[in-house]
Amino acid sequence: MQSSLYVALSSQIALENRLNTLADNVANASTVGYRPTEIRFESLISNGSSFVSSGETYLSQSGGGLDQTKSMLDFAIQGDGWFAIETPAGQVLTRDGRFTISDQGELITLAGYPVLDPGGGRIQLNGNSAPPEASRDGLLRQDGVTVGSIGLYTLDTTAGFVRFENSGIIPNAKSEPIVDNPDTGVVQGYLEQSGVNAMSEMSRLIMVTRAFENAANLVKDSESSVKDAIRTLGGS
Repeated sequence: MQSSLYVALSSQIALENRLNTLADNVANASTVGYRPTEIRFESLISNGSSFVSSGETYLSQSGGGLDQTKSMLDFAIQGDGWFAIETPAGQVLTRDGRFTISDQGELITLAGYPVLDPGGGRIQLNGNSAPPEASRDGLLRQDGVTVGSIGLYTLDTTAGFVRFENSGIIPNAKSEPIVDNPDTGVVQGYLEQSGVNAMSEMSRLIMVTRAFENAANLVKDSESSVKDAIRTLGGS
C-alpha cells in the first residue's frame, strides 16, 4: 500500500515538473529566438517497485523560422551559434537579435545589454553614421570601414544551464567563439521566431494536466486507504 503511494507521488512530482516546462514554453510561443525547454525521465526501481524520476530538463534544438524585417539592426543566426550579451548576471547567450545603438554608440539589445564581439568585448559603432552593414561572418562596416564584429558563440548545456529573462541562456559550461565555420553565420534584416509549436504544446499541456489530476486523485485515494487501515488495526 505504501509502495503504491510512493509511486503515485513520484508520478505527481514528475508531471508537475513537466507542467512547468510546458507552461513556460507556451508563455514564450511568441518570444524572439526562444528555444523550448524539454524534460526527460528515467524509470527507477526500489524494493521491487518502479518509480519515475523527477525529470532532467534540457534545451531543445528546435529553432523557429526566420522573419524578414528589413531592419539593419535586426539579426538572425543560421546554424548553431549564439549571440553573447553582457548583463548583471554575467555573459548570457541568446538567439534574440533585436539590437539598437546606445547614445554612446554601443551595439546593445532592446533591454540595454551590450552585444559582445568574438573576444568578449563591447561593440563600438559610429552613432552619427548610417546603421552598420553586416557580412555573414559578423563583420560590421559603416561607410565602407570595418568598425567591429558580432560574436557568435557555442552553447554546451550538457553540464546544465539556467534561463535569463526571456530567451537568454547561461550555461554552466564555458562558451567559445565560433571561428571559420561556414555552416554558421549572421543574417541581417531577419529575426528568428520562437521554436515553440504553440498548438502542439497546448495539446501536451492539456494531456499532462489531466494526468496530473489523475495522479493527485490516486495519491488522495492511497492516503485514505492508509488512514482506514490504521483505524481498523488500531481498533482491533
